[in-house]
Amino acid sequence: MARYRVGIIGATGMVGQRFVTLCAAHPWFEIAVLAASSRSAGRTYGECVEGRWLMAAPLPENVRDIVVRDATADIDAITRSVDFVFSAVDMKKDEILALEEAYAKRECPVVSNNSAHRWTGDVPMVIPELNAEHLSVIEYQRKRLGTSRGFIAVKSNCSIQSYVPALHPLLDFGITRILATTYQAISGAGKTFAQWSEMVDNVIPLIGGEEEKSEKEPLKIWGAVENGVIVPATTPSITTQCIRVPVTDGHLAAVFVSFDRKPSAEEMRKRWSEFRGLPQELNLPSAPKQFLRYFDEENRPQVKLDRELEGGMAVSIGRLREDTQYDYKFVCLSHNTLRGAAGGAVLLAELLCEQGYIAAK
Repeated sequence: MARYRVGIIGATGMVGQRFVTLCAAHPWFEIAVLAASSRSAGRTYGECVEGRWLMAAPLPENVRDIVVRDATADIDAITRSVDFVFSAVDMKKDEILALEEAYAKRECPVVSNNSAHRWTGDVPMVIPELNAEHLSVIEYQRKRLGTSRGFIAVKSNCSIQSYVPALHPLLDFGITRILATTYQAISGAGKTFAQWSEMVDNVIPLIGGEEEKSEKEPLKIWGAVENGVIVPATTPSITTQCIRVPVTDGHLAAVFVSFDRKPSAEEMRKRWSEFRGLPQELNLPSAPKQFLRYFDEENRPQVKLDRELEGGMAVSIGRLREDTQYDYKFVCLSHNTLRGAAGGAVLLAELLCEQGYIAAK
């Protein structure tokens, strides 16, 4: 496999730091550029994150002395130096839209953790095991941008990474209604307890904008490419509540679901245990061997015990039982900064490389 030179823009924030830890020892990817705001530009990465390194693992030595570039002002130099970039910038939505498109128009593929382009019709929003076929829209996006190499691909919101993968293998039973309540870790806000002391012994029943994303994004994931854009599905009906809870990492979801053709609980567990996506078939470096794991124990999955399953890239499911208002209910768990953020984007980049959408220069 070729080695790819990677840039990380927005490298000093929590998700950017997670990208750094994942790419520093990646078998395919070599960090060539770290970029952030003008406040960080010109200093070494070690200097920029000193006193604000948020990862449990130590700062990788091979990135400590990289001089950070300005993600906006140095765009020409950055795009000449890399094969593609990961985007984890903290900017206003319109600024992110413009910046990511500017990179793409300079023939630099962008794999984004940001939400700005999730509803651009010809930008694929991909959970690699579920809707890899949406990558075909990239050829239409390139025509719109006037590029031969550059494009933008995004990952979906972290809130749907637990329950949408669990529902996906059941779609052919005709899912009609979904109710999901997510209990989301503070790292989803880019914070730790040291930074957010008011979250200790507290639950906040609102995460701004999260419920709209959680209700709409699954429909794009389950949509289809038509005439050069992704047309979202119109069913099933989805309603959600998203709640911030005092845990460091891990988004737990309580899910209720109804079907046109109600499967047995045994068939649902069988579908989960046997499900494999394209990343598993291709044996991509970040792909979990067992993407969906069902726990028979009544008190699993648990955040502390199960969020790191398969390097934080698997989805855990448990407590499947019949419901009085819906057909079934169950709980599921995903690691929000790995599967739900940087790790999911790294897996998407691996898929893009393996499928020929990103080539080493």
